[in-house]
Amino acid sequence: MSNEIFSNKINILKALAIIIVVSGHLEFSFLGMFTPYSFQIALFFFISGYLFKDKYLNDTVTFIERRTKSLLVPYFLYSLFYLGVTILIAKLTGKFWGMPINLKNFFVTPFLNGHQLDLSCPLWFVTQLFMTLMVFLFLFKIFKKIYDNKYFHLILFSLIGLSAIPLTKIIPITAATLVIIRTMFSLLFVYLGYFYRNFMENKINIYSYKWAGTILILQSILWLFNRDFSPQQGIGLSYVLVWGRFDNQLIVPIITAITGIWASLFVVHIFYPYIKDSKFIKQIGENTYHIMANHLLVMYLLTALFLYLNGIPISAKNEHDIYWIFNPIQTTYFYFVVTIIISTYIGVIIKKTKICLQKFIKK
Repeated sequence: MSNEIFSNKINILKALAIIIVVSGHLEFSFLGMFTPYSFQIALFFFISGYLFKDKYLNDTVTFIERRTKSLLVPYFLYSLFYLGVTILIAKLTGKFWGMPINLKNFFVTPFLNGHQLDLSCPLWFVTQLFMTLMVFLFLFKIFKKIYDNKYFHLILFSLIGLSAIPLTKIIPITAATLVIIRTMFSLLFVYLGYFYRNFMENKINIYSYKWAGTILILQSILWLFNRDFSPQQGIGLSYVLVWGRFDNQLIVPIITAITGIWASLFVVHIFYPYIKDSKFIKQIGENTYHIMANHLLVMYLLTALFLYLNGIPISAKNEHDIYWIFNPIQTTYFYFVVTIIISTYIGVIIKKTKICLQKFIKK
């Protein structure tokens, strides 16, 4: 695979991942039988592992510096921005969408649950990704020193990931233990991404009829007992990683995460020849951070507009959670399309502005 094709495919996979996040927050499944919240976060961890390079095992300082610059610096810049936006909205509507303003909630809470401000709460994933990658780097170095064998590493990371869910049944759930549980769970998918990229991608055809048939049969069986959209019976395929809620399951969240990741890879594989030259899809993939950060604000503004057009005060939204949208039966897909477009171009504008500022400073 050439570097250009590799870059394009991973960019399209990132675009698909963020599209699935936005559709999930609008409570519909972009990939049909693969339910919202059942795999999209695991997919982002998988992508991070896929992109991990062995050179960082011997250059940890560079890895930490780059991840700090790419993840944490923009995170806290967005935190400042959304603090201002939240204060403004509170003055206009009478509701503060977040936790009390203090140093702990600005600097510490982001690493505990990332929900200090409702409008930017999807960014909880960013700080968790940073922590997971740091732990992954140092654990991987240790495992390699013990025994440098890919299957040995796969077993160890699998045991860590599989232990996360039963751990929620054993230990008290606190802010600190949630960080441990989320990190354990996500480490598995970071390594699966690394393992797939280095030991499977060019050796095993995961898009064969046998693979496709097996995954679809497995997912259809899981769906048969799914209760995500009918909570009276069955099992829940979705889970809420940020709060360590796995719906009394032990293995189902791992299975649905893996089947969802396969489905995402399969979709990219099938549609790549048709969308590889799409400028807009490329822009989505290049701006996943900004889409993650801004899509709830765009949805909030769309809701405010719908309420205004229908003669309803914006304060009516205060009675609902941050994800509530106006008349979802009719508007969900409009929200989805407009939110993806606007939040993508917010990212495009931010990047162009940054480039212009850098050129101006150099002058």
